[in-house]
Amino acid sequence: MVYLLVVGLTMLVLPLASIAVEFDISNAPMAWLIGKLFVFWSVGARLFLAGARQYVQPAFTSRDIMGIESPEVYGLVRELGGANIASGVLGLASIVMPNFVLPTAIGAGIFLAVAGVEHVRTAHRGRHETIAMISDFFVAAVLIGFALGTFFF
Repeated sequence: MVYLLVVGLTMLVLPLASIAVEFDISNAPMAWLIGKLFVFWSVGARLFLAGARQYVQPAFTSRDIMGIESPEVYGLVRELGGANIASGVLGLASIVMPNFVLPTAIGAGIFLAVAGVEHVRTAHRGRHETIAMISDFFVAAVLIGFALGTFFF
């Protein structure tokens, strides 16, 4: 239940609430606010928290998300955790370093799209992996849409 709550908050609730608040108090374009606040919450907060959990508690990712019971994969899960922590730090830093927003959106958008595809390819997908797949695709679409919008509009 905690997993679903964290994903729901960082994928949708907190970014949308932050966009609404900041839209009322700033003159920033809506597209910029979407990119900035999804990068902060969905990449910064979510991937940092996921990475920390993967590093400290690799069994959750391997067993509960990927359906792999073997502790032999913990090293690989910890490496994934390190990559998620690195992306998360960039996302968190983007709130005070606006020039981090676009590169972080591009990198994390690609990463989450690939992760979503890998979740689709899994035959044993359970509840947690389905949640991960949906959230990965949703956030990837927002981030890639934002990035493409900055190039074409």
